[in-house]
Amino acid sequence: MQLRNQTLLTFVGAAIALFILPLIVQPFGPGWVRIIDSALLYVLLALGLNIVVGYAGLLDLGYVAFYAVGAYLFALLASPHLTNQFPALKEYFPNGLHTSLWIAIPLGAFVAGVLGVLLGAPTLKLRGDYLAIVTLGFGEIIREIVTNLNKPINFTNGAQGLSDIDSARFFGSDLNKTKEIFGIEIPGVTQYYYMFLVLVLISVFICYRLERSRIGRAWMAIREDEVAAKAMGINTRNMKLLAFGMGATFGGVSGVMFATFQRFVSPESFALNESVMIVAMVVLGGMGHIPGVIVGALLLAALPETLRYVAGPLQEMSGGRLDASILRQLLISLAMIGIMLSRPRGLWPAPEHGRKGAPKGGQA
Repeated sequence: MQLRNQTLLTFVGAAIALFILPLIVQPFGPGWVRIIDSALLYVLLALGLNIVVGYAGLLDLGYVAFYAVGAYLFALLASPHLTNQFPALKEYFPNGLHTSLWIAIPLGAFVAGVLGVLLGAPTLKLRGDYLAIVTLGFGEIIREIVTNLNKPINFTNGAQGLSDIDSARFFGSDLNKTKEIFGIEIPGVTQYYYMFLVLVLISVFICYRLERSRIGRAWMAIREDEVAAKAMGINTRNMKLLAFGMGATFGGVSGVMFATFQRFVSPESFALNESVMIVAMVVLGGMGHIPGVIVGALLLAALPETLRYVAGPLQEMSGGRLDASILRQLLISLAMIGIMLSRPRGLWPAPEHGRKGAPKGGQA
């Protein structure tokens, strides 16, 4: 009973801390709340990739493609770009397409999920390095498509990207506009924080239930030994496709959120380094462990922004000879190497992968 009370108190304390966090941070400037918002978006992405990499053991380096699909889907459906390009469409929608976010979220998840299955289908017999190369190629194909799909018909506006994307609206309320509640001003970035937080909590619940379901155990069996899993009667083909599809839906929803938050999308936001960074979040935090993945995503999402305050003074000390952005990347790389050397299984590994659950002295 005492343990349950302690657990309940921990949850209540965490809920209060998460609720008041942006209210504490916003007096220091909206930029800090924006950093937390971006970190929550990366948590969503990392939780989705954790299904593919952490649970099923499938190294996916093209995950950012699903992020791009969700973002461009919402950008096309909630910006004046299509109606400006196609006069026939403008006759039916003279004020432009302004698709509701409630429609865009499930649509983005569905389209990304279908693409995830299509990506998984030709890679069923691949593992390890070969799978990584194929998925990497898929991610680059999607980025090249959105970059070059502006000729002869301009669908994506090429490298210039799409702007004037609608902000998030709920029941007629625009989240991008500052509101006053009980005398407290709530700017747009803080309202987005609460929306992203709700999505993260829903995603954590889904991942938690998946992990403890028969499907989750089947994924982990495939991750540990695919041949043995197949011998036990697990349909490895369907389970792999399901992992790709489930992971991709998270990427699609994250992309929709990114588009409505930034209100601008371009191919630069979906480059290969984004995929590598999301994989690093999962590996650094602890593959297959939800709390570890969240810690890894928060750390690697916030670290580049925080290091701006360190790289600047170091650049001044060098008389401007060192480039601040390169110095920042160097510091991030050194931090990642240091963490992986000291914690090779991740900052917060799953209990069954840690030393705690391992037999001592080789005893069974």
